[in-house]
Amino acid sequence: MKKIYVLDTNVLLQDPQSIFSFQDNEVVIPAVVLEEVDSKKRYMDEIGRNARHVSKLIDGLRQEGKLHEKIPLYNGGSLRIELNHRSFQQLQDIFVEKTNDNRILAVAKNLSLEEETKNEGKSVILVSKDTLVRVKADALGLQAEDFLSDRVVDVSDVYSGFLEIYLQRELLDKFYESGELALSEVTHQPFYSHQFLIMKDALGSSASAIGMVESSGKFVRKLVYDQDHIWGIKPRNVQQIMATELLLRDDLPLVTMVGKAGTGKTLLALAAGLLQTEDLKTYNKLLVARPIVPVGKDIGYLPGEKQEKLRPWMQPIYDNLEYLFNTKKPGEIDDILAGMASIEVEALTYIRGRSIPDQFIIIDEAQNLTKHEVKTILTRVGERSKIVLMGDPGQIDHPYLDEYNNGLTYVVEKFKEQKVAGHIKLLKGERSGLAQLAADLL
Repeated sequence: MKKIYVLDTNVLLQDPQSIFSFQDNEVVIPAVVLEEVDSKKRYMDEIGRNARHVSKLIDGLRQEGKLHEKIPLYNGGSLRIELNHRSFQQLQDIFVEKTNDNRILAVAKNLSLEEETKNEGKSVILVSKDTLVRVKADALGLQAEDFLSDRVVDVSDVYSGFLEIYLQRELLDKFYESGELALSEVTHQPFYSHQFLIMKDALGSSASAIGMVESSGKFVRKLVYDQDHIWGIKPRNVQQIMATELLLRDDLPLVTMVGKAGTGKTLLALAAGLLQTEDLKTYNKLLVARPIVPVGKDIGYLPGEKQEKLRPWMQPIYDNLEYLFNTKKPGEIDDILAGMASIEVEALTYIRGRSIPDQFIIIDEAQNLTKHEVKTILTRVGERSKIVLMGDPGQIDHPYLDEYNNGLTYVVEKFKEQKVAGHIKLLKGERSGLAQLAADLL
């Protein structure tokens, strides 16, 4: 039986194409949702862009008929703007305030009551990214669902970039001697290009080896870069060794790294970038950028010139650079960077329209990027450049993103089968015992 889906504003602002995600069912947009979308369309950010996209999309659908009546969608479903069913009578004893959320709930509740009076009434389902709206709907006896079509991966299928397998000791010895094994000898399980294998002795001895699946997907080979340190930084665990391999290989123009706070993502990427920019001269410049998304309440406008305004947002980058350059005095890192024109620390706000060739590009906190923003960034990468996207999908400050629909996860999933990309999930925190415990417990 067909259903009626009532959409909350946040669904449209997260994915303007969401109205086409409900197959042949009826999609209802309350009039108050259009008002909320209209209030956002002047924003000069991703939310504003999506609001303008939704406005143009719905305006284009006017060619198909009157919006307050059912108009057909190309996927077999229908759409209508709900102007009636706004009575607050059913909610006034429970939710007194006539907020926009409560008005959307009222539309869904009244539609549901109307369908119940029909012989073959449809189920009415409220779709919202807002947890409390779904809780309120449940209190009213309404069906409510999160919008999950924007998720690029299921919870259980997040790609880690490595796999642990157990082999006979003879195969491990062969790998030590020749430096490679045919994957057909190891397992018949399919692997992605540049996926790591942690190979252990099936009989339980301490013998083990790390290999990487090469581009053709037929062989697993020893790691190319087995360095003691990079710019003074020594990998401390097996995932950091894998990350080092990805960061130093010039045949991988795209590297993604995910991990909790303190796993060493930023420090390793900066060390690899400095090595290849300053020492090896593989790239002309090291560009480090991060999105401007505050944690908690925004502090508002900041005084000073551009660099002074950016400094508080970029301070985590400077902290790592101070560690790498072993600076002791206040302001010493600024003097060093001023004398090294090959290092640039920038906000992502200024990346649109640029073309960035011959550079080692690091994008920190990429989990706060939307799919559209991450596409904008990757399409800026020029010839002979390498870009590293990293972040913790478990720490997202963007109001409409979660662990499974953010730009970083999107890139990981879309590029895991591509030969130009490599990915690793860092597991062990190395900042301090307290930081690791906090990441695990809190």
